[in-house]
Parts: sequence; C-alpha cells; structure tokens
Amino acid sequence: MGEHNTSQNVDNRELRGFMRAILDDVRALERMIESGLIESGIRRVGAEQEIFLVDDMYRPANKALDILKRLDHPQFTTELALFNLEANLSPYALTGSTLSEIESELDGLLGRVREAVKAEGAKAVLTGILPTLQQSDLGIESMTPMPRYYRLNEAMRSMRGGEFKASIKGLDELQVTHDNVLFEACNTSFQVHFQVAAEEFARLYNLAQVITAPVLACAVNSPFVLQHRLWHETRVALFQQSVDERSETHLHRGRRPRVSFGDSWVRESVLEIFREDIARFRLVLTTELGEPSTVTLDRGEIPELKALRLHNGTVYRWNRACYGVHRGKAHLRIENRALPAGPTTRDEVANAALFFGLMSKLAEDHDDITNLISFDDAKGNFVMAARQGLMAQFNWFHGKDLSAQDLILEELLPIAREGLASRGIDSSDVDLYLGTIEERVRSGQTGAQWMFDSLASMKQGKRDEKFRAIVAATWENQASGAPVHEWPLAVYDPATSDWRRSYQTVDQVMTRDLFTVHPEDLVDLAASLMEWEHIRHVPVEDDGGRLVGLVSHRTLMRLIGRGAASGQNEPIAVREIMKPDPVSVSPETGVLDAISLMRRKRVSCLPVTRNEKLVGIVTERDFLDVAQRLFEEQLRG
Repeated sequence: MGEHNTSQNVDNRELRGFMRAILDDVRALERMIESGLIESGIRRVGAEQEIFLVDDMYRPANKALDILKRLDHPQFTTELALFNLEANLSPYALTGSTLSEIESELDGLLGRVREAVKAEGAKAVLTGILPTLQQSDLGIESMTPMPRYYRLNEAMRSMRGGEFKASIKGLDELQVTHDNVLFEACNTSFQVHFQVAAEEFARLYNLAQVITAPVLACAVNSPFVLQHRLWHETRVALFQQSVDERSETHLHRGRRPRVSFGDSWVRESVLEIFREDIARFRLVLTTELGEPSTVTLDRGEIPELKALRLHNGTVYRWNRACYGVHRGKAHLRIENRALPAGPTTRDEVANAALFFGLMSKLAEDHDDITNLISFDDAKGNFVMAARQGLMAQFNWFHGKDLSAQDLILEELLPIAREGLASRGIDSSDVDLYLGTIEERVRSGQTGAQWMFDSLASMKQGKRDEKFRAIVAATWENQASGAPVHEWPLAVYDPATSDWRRSYQTVDQVMTRDLFTVHPEDLVDLAASLMEWEHIRHVPVEDDGGRLVGLVSHRTLMRLIGRGAASGQNEPIAVREIMKPDPVSVSPETGVLDAISLMRRKRVSCLPVTRNEKLVGIVTERDFLDVAQRLFEEQLRG
C-alpha cells in the first residue's frame, strides 16, 4: 500500500530535508546489504489486485470511498481515481498449494467487493483498461480526495509545464491532451511480487526483465482507450505517457520517462536502481519522518526506509525493486507491474504461475541470463508483446527468432513446469494454472483478442453500445469463473440493450471522423466534400485545430443563387462565406441540452470542442436514430 500521509504544500527547504532522508536511507540499505541483514533462504510471493468500479451503464462509478467504508477491511485501499480500488494479498511462501491459495484469497476479497458495490448500486470489473471510459470521466472531481494524489498532480503538471498528452497508434490513432494525471487511472493491473536475496538480486532482476515479454504476450487485456482500438496491452503506452512530467527540453535530450523498462542490465546490486532513480527523477512527494534510518540501524533495529520507499513509489519501472520489512526482517522483492487486471482470477493466477515458474527454473539453470540475450532484444520483445500480444515475434536466446505462441508452447511452459515442481508446488496446481496458459495460447484468445473479436463481430449498434456490451459480457463471464479462452464473444442485442443509455451525452453520439477545411481553402473544396461524403456541414479549423467557422450546405446554395458559380468568377476563400464562431458544445454536454440549444439557436448542427479544439460534430441526422427507436417503442406500446 502507498503512503497516503504526504505533504500537499511542499517548499524547497522541505524538499531538501526529504532528499537528505532519502540519501540516509540509501546509506542504511548499503550497510544492511554488507552486513547480511536482508532476509535470504526463502522465496515468498504476493500480489496486488486493482479493480474498476462501474455503474449500471458499465461506465466508471466514483464510489470508492463509500465502498471502502462498507468494506472496512485492512486489505483494501484507495487508488488515484474514485472509480478504482486496490486489494493487497497476503505474502505466501512459494510452495505446496500457494497458487490455489492465492486464487482462493482473491476470490474471497472480490466477493467482499461485489457485496459492497451491490449495496452502492455498482459493479466490480477486472480489466486492464475499461472499454467504456471517456475523457469526460477523467475530470479532477474523479480524483480521490487525498493530499498524496493532489500533490502528485500538481507536481507533475509543474514539472511538465503544461497539459498531459497521449499519442498512441494502433488500429486507430489516439491523439489527446488532458489537464491532469488521471490518464494513469485508466490502467489497472495485477501486480505480482517475488522475494529475492540481496546477493541474487541483480541476476534475478535481469531474468525478470527477460521473461516479462512472453508472460505479457499471453496476458494482454487492454486493447481500447477512450473507445480507440490500439495495442493489445495499451497500458504500456498509456501509463508511460500519463505520468510523463518531461518538458520539451527533456524530451529533446532523450531523458527517460518515469514509467520505463530501463536502459541497461543491473550488474551488481539493487542499489544501482535506487541510486539511478534518485539521480534521474525529482521528488514529487514528501511525508513526515522520524529519526534517520542510520540511527535506527545503529540501535540494532531494522529501519523502514520510509523516504526511499515513498520516492520509489513515484518511479514506475515495469519491474520495480522493492524494500520491505516483514515480521521484523528486511527483505527485497521484484514487483512485476506489467500484467493487467483480469480477465478472471483464474487467468491472473495462471499468469503469475508462468512468471514464478520461469523465474524459479531459469534462475537455477543460468548464472547470467545477459550472456544469452541482449538488453535491447529484451526491451524490444517487451514492446512487441504489448503491441501485438501472441502475434509478437521475439528475438530470443542465442539470436533465435520465434513467435510468442511457439516460444511459450514449445520452450517456456515445460521450463515453468519444472520450476514450479522444484519449488514443491502441488502437481494439481501446476496442471491447472499452466494448463490454463497452454489452452489460452493454443486458442489464441487472450483477453485483448476476445475484445477485438467481439467488437468486430458486432454488426449492429452504435459504437458506445458495443463497448458497453463488451463490459457487460466481461462482468458476466467473470462471475462465471470460466477462464477467458472459454468465453463466447460478446454480443450486442438491441432487444435487451437499454439503448437510451447511449444517448446521454454528446460524446456518445457525435461524429469524430471529420472532414474539415481551412479558412484559406477554396470554397469549391468544401462543396466537393459535401457532395463526395454526403454531408451538409463542414467545420473550418485553423492550423492548430481550433474551430474558427462553419460552412453549411445552405450557405453554398445561397452563394450559387447569387451567381457565384464555380469556375465563373474569382476563386473564393472559405473565410469569405463561413459562419465565424459558430455555436458549439463540449463533449460532456447532455444530449437533451444539445437538442434544446439547436432549437433555440435554429441551427442544424453543433461542432463539438474541447479547449477550443475541434473534436467532433453532432447534427440533426445523429438524432434520427433515437427518434426512430422512440417512435417504434411508442407504436409497439
């Protein structure tokens, strides 16, 4: 769990004092490693489960604080957004029935959540990125009201010097700006922890870096962001950009973002990671501190390294080095943050089993994994896994070129089986969880592929209705407990769908794929666009994408009526005939309010803008569908 008792208003003097505490923590950790005070000889594992909260429309529900109050349980805590929760699992020794015990604890915790959310009129969903999320859900009012989160937002904005931007290319292309860090809250994960001894940290950390790519390739579950079809695990791209505080100068210098895979192998010690992250990344949070950690250590007690841990929590390596104290003993662990939440607890534990098995066996077989594969290949494999899932092509050991499917089925699953067996994991658990991975990989149906295929199979319904159908099917299938490779595709059924829920805001009905003209363009171009694309309105935007006018079919008819036919007179620029500063609305405007505005202003369309930038258009034609459905309902009644 993160440190919530942080300072919101931080001056430079306080930051200097906190940095002194961090450096003292590093010195204390160095002494502990040299003195053998880091626990060894035991392999513990654990996990953190992040959860989405949705309403009866399968849209984000800002219910976290109410639900936490109902839960009243120490294993649950807040996340950045009010539509997220986090559950922290118990630590387990990796042996015997550990895997089935983890799944049992997960199911028990989720059972508690489901009872609590039901009482609040909400639902709990496990998914990497909620397909129904819209930018309007990411306002500051959705941020959990705690100093830690407000301070994080203020510090990141200040360092960046402006808005946050996301630019991701997949099947669709997402280009979006936002005024706060809540893009981070679009991502939920199932983070697994693997305890290691200090003397083996570097070797096992490098191994975790290598195997993360194939494990992620079969675990992908985040293909959509803001209803755009992007990567199989879009969290990898979105999370990096969501907390990217780098200024334009830093970007030009090639400075590493706070979310990263890293740039090189670890050679000697965990201290390399902590020192590098302190050197590279400015402080964004502070908290009240007690005595210096070196003083605690001098007294013969184990320090918490509170300052170092807080700073470490604001640097998001996909494999993060973690320090902790358990029952009076200090330990180190590797936290794998790359795996998404869902699709089911069975799938999540299967992903963890593959990771734990590979870590166990490959650590036995290879003293130095860096002799078998270059760092660039390990990093490239990770990016390809996020982009393409099981369709990724990997550069593997000794330069072998393998598909993710072949690598997992032919090489890694047998290795993972041996690794789990060597730890004394029950054979029934090995068969269950690695069998789940094998069936998923053979079928090709990851969570991400299931969503892609479900969306493609829906021939009816508006875009918003299809994404709601996917989340509804996700929730129903999760309740069944069947792993994702057994799920039937989601189906949109107009007879059972409450279609009116897809006509609440302009964002749900507007057209995003726009044909626009520039003020200096030829009027003939606007007329041609109307003819070719069968549209009656063409927005006019400047070079920066700012809405400056509107050309309507009626305006062109009036122009022709005055005798200004194409080719007969001097060329006319769009700016000469456009209606400047047209009436517009924001994506969050209610549909009824938009209709009322159109009637009051006697206009047949409304450009949709965010921060003066054109993002869509809604016309009378967009409301014909809803009018038809209403008439049909009334006539049937």
